[in-house]
Amino acid sequence: MSAAISPQRMASVARKEMIHILRDPATLFFALFIPVLELFMLGYAIDTNVRNIRTVVLDQARTQESRELLRRFVATDDFLIVQEVFREEDLTEAIVAGKAQVGIKIPEDYSRRLQAGDTAQVLILVDGSLSTVAGEAVNVGNAIALRESLERLLGNKPLPVEARPRVLFNPDTRSANFFVPGLMVVMCQMMATMLTANAIVREKENGTLEQLFMTPVRAIELTLGKLIPYLGLTFAEFCGLALLMRTVFAVPIHGQFMTLLALTLPFVFTMLGLGLWISIRVSTREAAGQMAMGTMMPSIFLSGYVFPLDSMPRFFQYIAQLFPTTWLIDASRGVILRGAGWAELRTHAIVLWSMALTVLGFSILKFRKRLD
Repeated sequence: MSAAISPQRMASVARKEMIHILRDPATLFFALFIPVLELFMLGYAIDTNVRNIRTVVLDQARTQESRELLRRFVATDDFLIVQEVFREEDLTEAIVAGKAQVGIKIPEDYSRRLQAGDTAQVLILVDGSLSTVAGEAVNVGNAIALRESLERLLGNKPLPVEARPRVLFNPDTRSANFFVPGLMVVMCQMMATMLTANAIVREKENGTLEQLFMTPVRAIELTLGKLIPYLGLTFAEFCGLALLMRTVFAVPIHGQFMTLLALTLPFVFTMLGLGLWISIRVSTREAAGQMAMGTMMPSIFLSGYVFPLDSMPRFFQYIAQLFPTTWLIDASRGVILRGAGWAELRTHAIVLWSMALTVLGFSILKFRKRLD
């Protein structure tokens, strides 16, 4: 047996694995349809912009000033008045019953106190069970009250200081622009890990792994040959999701997409190595799927895909740096949204290739040792 790796033997294993994939409708369905379905579901369903918060109103003043205040709330598009009540008990009951997330109570002496130059208080009850809604309602409510106070103090005079914020890269603050680039990475990780783990375990279940030992194929050739088809399949799926992101969700790509593909390569190698390691640890496809999903959850919640890393405790910020998903999601948003290039993403490339060589190399060595 030749001491060098034979491309012919490795290609034969890869061709055999492709035949398995084409003959397995479940694998093709998972590989091609499920990521697209999840992209559509999450891309359209997830919206971080809080709008139309169901609001119930108790206006005891019923004056021009109170109606103007309520008009300001509605004009923000953050509040949607769904009901007007006439008792304070009904105001609280509507929030407890979940019919509304915000209750606004304007007291009877609201206009009278304003005209007298005194402080007029407005009670804003907020449902704190939804933190994003509660935070938005409190911030917008305070902003409306502040602007109302300033206009009454200054009259027709211009405000002394006026802030004019400008949002870069995503001026419309579309949730799809933020979530879809990260979702592509998550789908890529799920696909590479689960398909690779199931491929090796399938050979164990069918008893065909022992048959491969009787062939001239070496352990390293067997390993690489089985990984190559899933490398190509994952890249094809990633490009397909990127095409859908651009055409269906209208997310602009400001940087060079080839830069992102180059950074995706070591990430996929890392996930293939992880799937290979899982296949060594388990003996059934059910167990492989469960273990693969177990590795997904920390990557989703600690990678910055859903929650910003800066809002996490310092300890978890350090832990997040150990996940390759963290680095590729940041690179994906950097290329797609910010137009980042190699100069800005050099560190990401170094870290991802270091992880790929470590995880894939360790898994191949463990697999070879197991075969031997």
